[in-house]
Amino acid sequence: MSKISETSPKHCAKKGGISINNSRKKLFFTFSTFFSGLLLIIFLIWLILHPAKPEFSLTEANIYTLNVSSSATHLLNSSIQLTLFSKNPNKKVGIYYDKLLVYAAYRGQQITSEASLPPFYQSHEEINLLTASLQGTELPVVQSFGYQVSRDRSAGKVIIGMKMDGKLRWKIGTFVSGAYRFNVDCLAIVAFAPNMTTAPLASLQGTRCSTAI
Repeated sequence: MSKISETSPKHCAKKGGISINNSRKKLFFTFSTFFSGLLLIIFLIWLILHPAKPEFSLTEANIYTLNVSSSATHLLNSSIQLTLFSKNPNKKVGIYYDKLLVYAAYRGQQITSEASLPPFYQSHEEINLLTASLQGTELPVVQSFGYQVSRDRSAGKVIIGMKMDGKLRWKIGTFVSGAYRFNVDCLAIVAFAPNMTTAPLASLQGTRCSTAI
């Protein structure tokens, strides 16, 4: 006599549910493995290439105006023209510059308003020329500002700092990284003797800048 077994609908539903859950788990595991492997490959490429930070050099700084309006208010009017080079030293990594803000400083004090440079892409080992026209109108300065400038003028030179704050992204093949903040600091030695009355006052030599990311 053969044995007849019966399976209830409820029991079948349970078995079907287990099969669906297993399929979902396998699908999730497959996608997780794929994306983990992809991220690992990108990370390894990043480690191998290891992008070097961009290089900047200040080639020229011209001072057209640097005057304190009065000894009572201590407000500064300034006009400075800067010319600098930007270099991407990487052989296989491009750079997107998304934001560039430039201003001039004297003895740790900002002496112009910030000027925004247009964003651009810099290819492998490419060098770009950047110019910035910096202006300052009635900027408050410390009381000793006029005295410090007069003393530097007697010494025959004045040291002007160029500051740049920005954001960049690295491009490796088709992969583009997230945004990174960076800062650039440059110093320009400008001839500034008592007998020099005609603008502009020009920098004596170009200088290499420091870059921090």
